[in-house]
Parts: sequence; C-alpha cells; structure tokens
Amino acid sequence: MLAEAEEISFEVPGWPPTKNEAKSMLAAGHQHADRVRLLLEAARTAVSRVGWPVVSGDVALELVVRGPGRPPSDATNYLGGLGDVLQAKSARPNLDLSHLGELSAVALFADDRQITQISYSQEHAEQPSYSVRIRLQR
Repeated sequence: MLAEAEEISFEVPGWPPTKNEAKSMLAAGHQHADRVRLLLEAARTAVSRVGWPVVSGDVALELVVRGPGRPPSDATNYLGGLGDVLQAKSARPNLDLSHLGELSAVALFADDRQITQISYSQEHAEQPSYSVRIRLQR
C-alpha cells in the first residue's frame, strides 16, 4: 500500500481563475470558466500521479504566478479563486455543476478554511502560467 502523499504540485498554463464577483466561478458561463477547467484538469492529473486524497486537515498553499509584466489581477483574488475551485464541491448543493462533468469531483481539500499558511510570488516569463503546491500541515 502506498503511503499518503505529503504534498501535491502542478503547473497550469494561463492566468489563475480570479474571485472578484458574486457569481460563482464554478457556474456555467462564468468569464473564467476556461481557467477553472484548466485548473481542475491539472489538479486531476496531479491527483492521479501522486494518489492525493481529498484531505480534511490543515494545508499550506503556495502559488507562483508567471507572466510578462504585472498579472492582470491581485494575489488575494487569485488565492480566493484557487481556494474555491480546489475545495470539495459537495458544500454547494444549489449550484449546477453538470457542465463540468467529471471535473466537478476534483478536489484537493474538503474546505478552503483548511488553508492555514499561504505563500504567493510572481516571476517574469514570456507566457502566463502558474504553479500550485499544497502541503499537509502536520
């Protein structure tokens, strides 16, 4: 039997989804729907690679955003977006997630309240991309 992974990390092309309006980023037709899908697809691939379960304990979140010049949004909106997209979606029974198909089941933690440590940085790159790392807090 494999030991539980202590961390999971992955890269995503483009900018992170941004939490900056009342409409849920997970709703059909949201302006960041493509960003949400890319994030969920990258997370799903990483989960299958390392065997990461949906954890219920405290986690640390690290986000590194890369691109030419300053990113179009700010750290708090990107971090809020990641928290919403990567938490379990079962807490949102009134939100139709059918447009996400199997991606609606992708989650790295049960609730974004589990994030007890955050690291955010920006780096220069020719094309926008970002990396996410989630670490168990023991």
